[in-house]
Amino acid sequence: MAHTDYPRDSTALLCVDPYNDFLAEDGKMWPALSEVSRSVNLHANLAKLRAAAREVGHPIFILPHHRHHPNDFEEWAHLTPFQASAHEHEMFAEGSKGGEWYEGFGPDHGDIVVKEHWGASSFANTDLDVRLRQRGITHVIFVGAIANTCTEASARYAAELGYHVTLVRDATAALSPEALHAAHEINGPTYAHAILTTAEVVGKLVGDTAL
Repeated sequence: MAHTDYPRDSTALLCVDPYNDFLAEDGKMWPALSEVSRSVNLHANLAKLRAAAREVGHPIFILPHHRHHPNDFEEWAHLTPFQASAHEHEMFAEGSKGGEWYEGFGPDHGDIVVKEHWGASSFANTDLDVRLRQRGITHVIFVGAIANTCTEASARYAAELGYHVTLVRDATAALSPEALHAAHEINGPTYAHAILTTAEVVGKLVGDTAL
């Protein structure tokens, strides 16, 4: 892939679904995500990227999945398998611990929380695109979970809309090593402009001396 620079005034860090249900040890999805999360040192890398973005003044956008409500899908004709499963297990339920931000990864210091996405893409039926464009953002760096569902769907949509897209190999997780591999080694190269590690992104944002 071509050399990538991140313009100071037009780059944003996009954090997908930083909920307790994904990231906390008592979260509903943690047992399924824990192996891959630990193997890539997910929590530490997310913290490093957030700190680097703040240091150089890049805005941080929080891209949340829809929080469960009991009557969410009444009269819906075509739930996706992911929506059906999330509804059955009451993922990110409103008012529950699982539907709260994981400590340290929720909005802070003026971070922007966009409208909740109902499916996989954080752009579909939300205000993400207009809020990025109103700030003059052209380069988006995706982190968060899950690599081959919401993160991939959001990043693909960003590429279709004309944004420069970066995936971060070790700042996301999936339900298996194979799924993570598919997200970055098979699917990612078909649309992403850069697929980097946390250390590489931090180095580009704030310089190698900050690592």
